[in-house]
Amino acid sequence: MNVAVWDTYVTKKDGSVMHFDIIVPATLKNETTIYEFGRKYLVSKNQEGQPLTSEECRFCHVEQIRPSWQKAIEKDGYFIYEMKNCN
Repeated sequence: MNVAVWDTYVTKKDGSVMHFDIIVPATLKNETTIYEFGRKYLVSKNQEGQPLTSEECRFCHVEQIRPSWQKAIEKDGYFIYEMKNCN
């Protein structure tokens, strides 16, 4: 399965910037749905209410799914790959 990687930078409530990717099936093109996945993730990190739009989140590339992402994508429809300031 191919997945689409959406590169995301969100300013946290403390002013630092968190960097993460939203990984979704490559067939998913609905940006509203992808942003909603990101907002759910922000709630889980106590960052609800922070902006997540096309300004913060953009399509980056398509790649082959990694085994560590597959279970979450099959269950939830997406996977969050944390990179910087996510905790």
